[in-house]
Amino acid sequence: MTSFLRNKFVRVLTLVLIVQGILYYTAARGESAIYAAPLANFPASIGPWNLLSQGVIEQEELDVLKADDTLMRVYKSPEGVASLFIAYFKTQRTGQSPHSPKNCLPGSGWQPSSSGTEDVAVGNETIHINRYLVSKGETQSLVLYWYQSHGRVIADEFKAKFFLIEDSIREHRSDTALVRVVIPFPQSGIEDKIGTDFVKSFYPAVAAYLPR
Repeated sequence: MTSFLRNKFVRVLTLVLIVQGILYYTAARGESAIYAAPLANFPASIGPWNLLSQGVIEQEELDVLKADDTLMRVYKSPEGVASLFIAYFKTQRTGQSPHSPKNCLPGSGWQPSSSGTEDVAVGNETIHINRYLVSKGETQSLVLYWYQSHGRVIADEFKAKFFLIEDSIREHRSDTALVRVVIPFPQSGIEDKIGTDFVKSFYPAVAAYLPR
């Protein structure tokens, strides 16, 4: 093992132990009750986007995910289609936490082609999200995702853990959500535009439905 990998492993292990310790400590002090609107009531139409189909998550997948509420839908606009997945966790103190698409997609047979981040201007703010290209055989998809915690948009998994520590101490909260948008290829070579337009259209509704 190289020095770089060994140091990275130590940092990750240290962070995990710190998070576990903080959650264990704050668990004894109780957790603030948070109300989250049911995702089943999420809008079927937003701007040019209309609900095309309602996805179903198999029970064994739900058992692994351990989310308190989920949404899986496909929407369509005149320019193309996009799928939206939201997994909401009202607490992370009992082992539940979002699964990074960088880990679960390869487990489902999707191979990564490239990964990075991008900024999307939404209203008066700019959100920083993950951009991930994946393929399975000849099928390709653009994946955009982020973590939504208390009004924050977080792209980095490690940063999400640090906010978890801060919120657990200051607000007695550990709720969070994973938001994932998938744009299948090909869509006339405008996949990035479709993804950006979808995020711009849907982000205000996502932010409104998840606790701040």
